[in-house]
Amino acid sequence: MSQDPILAYNAKIVDAETLRGRVAQHKADGQEVVWTNGCFDILHAGHAAYLIRARQEGDVLVVGMNSDASVREVKGPGRPVNNERDRAFVLASLASVDYVVIFADKTPMPLLEMLEPGVYAKGDDYTIDTVVQEERRFVESYGGRIAIVRGVPGHSTTRTIGRITGGA
Repeated sequence: MSQDPILAYNAKIVDAETLRGRVAQHKADGQEVVWTNGCFDILHAGHAAYLIRARQEGDVLVVGMNSDASVREVKGPGRPVNNERDRAFVLASLASVDYVVIFADKTPMPLLEMLEPGVYAKGDDYTIDTVVQEERRFVESYGGRIAIVRGVPGHSTTRTIGRITGGA
C-alpha cells in the first residue's frame, strides 16, 4: 500500500531543530539550499510561480512561513485568513517546496542565522536595495547570495481579499 499523501505532505512541515539537521545534511551532500519566507495567506498563482522559480535557484527549497501571530503583527487585524496549519499544509503540498517551517518572529533572521542558506530568494516586489539590509548583509557575509525571483504581476493576497470583499 502506498503512503497516505496527506502524511507525506505533513512530513515536509518541520520544526526548526529538525530543519537544522536536514539542511546540514543537504549541505554536506553538496546541495544548494534556497530559503524564502512569507505569510502565504491565500495561495495564488503568483505564489506558485514564485516558489517554482525560487526552487530553480538551487536544489532544496525551504519556506519559512509566518505564524498566525506574526502575520497579524505584519499585516494587521483580520489576517491571516487561513490558519498556520492550513497554510503550511497547502505549501507543503506543492512539488516545488521541500520543507516548511513556521516561525513566530517578525523577521526570519533567527532562522537565517541557524541555517545559513546558500540562496535567499525574495520576490520581484523587492530590489537588492529594498531587501531588508540586515538580512542581506548577513547572507552575503558567509558567501550566500540574494536572488530576486519573478512572480506573476497583479497577483497578491491583498488584491484577492479586495476582490472577494468588493473593495477592488
